[in-house]
Amino acid sequence: MRENDGVTSASPRPWTSASPTLPTRLIATDLDGTLLRDDKSVSPRTVAALAAAEAAGIAVFFVTGRPARWMDVVSAVLHGHGTAICGNGAAVVDLHGGPTAPRFLTVRELTAPLALGVVETLREVAPGTSFAVERTGGLHHEAAYPPLQLDLAESVAPAEKLLAPGTDAADQPVLKLLAHHPGLAPDVFLALARAAVGEDRANITRSSPTALLEISGPGVSKASTLELCCAEQGISPAEVVAFGDMPNDIEMLDWAGTSYAMGNAHPDVLAAASHLTTGNNDDGVATVIERILAER
Repeated sequence: MRENDGVTSASPRPWTSASPTLPTRLIATDLDGTLLRDDKSVSPRTVAALAAAEAAGIAVFFVTGRPARWMDVVSAVLHGHGTAICGNGAAVVDLHGGPTAPRFLTVRELTAPLALGVVETLREVAPGTSFAVERTGGLHHEAAYPPLQLDLAESVAPAEKLLAPGTDAADQPVLKLLAHHPGLAPDVFLALARAAVGEDRANITRSSPTALLEISGPGVSKASTLELCCAEQGISPAEVVAFGDMPNDIEMLDWAGTSYAMGNAHPDVLAAASHLTTGNNDDGVATVIERILAER
């Protein structure tokens, strides 16, 4: 189980194996810490379970904080439509073209003025914060921002310059603003930022074990974008089974009719989900999918 970083949480629910109240039509699963093992692989058992689900007519959505270019980890398991919700809901992406050529179906951007306002607020309440800007075309960050990413930055400059009009990347929508603090505990930084910024200006969450915040436009989350995608297909929340492990999954787990926290989940996620499955290294997602299919 992950550490709680000094923030008190409700007690986690016991392990449960209840089935969805309605037949499952869509499985929504986070990736890191959930579907993926700690080595970032997808186990053969999980690959088989996802394929069996789609063969049975159940759609599979990958719902992740990752940008589209980091989706190569699931390129081998695109059995069906290959739709992913990336950037914590900021983009809906067709992955069939591969991670080097993602096709953005929907973009819910964080406008530059809102992002600049968040930068100003966090510089004031949490001195020492460094920033990165995730655009549809790649990552841009400040010189002080730590090398937490899997790829090189497109440009390095102060956030105010990265978000200014007239830059080479200004025509690329901003998907996320990332904020890192070198000294604060992760959940303390999250609570401080949410209180200072306010949910009317931005949606702030986290998925990293470090003090790294992920900041999207107001109302943009895994849950809200998943809800839009499901509405297009006539799928109700009661027909969705969702899996997650970190605070950026909580809204999605609250929205889905049936939700599972991983055994390795953050305490707040354990408290929010309606059910608990085994950890990501023990095929917790596959365990539930296999049972759903066996009971159909």
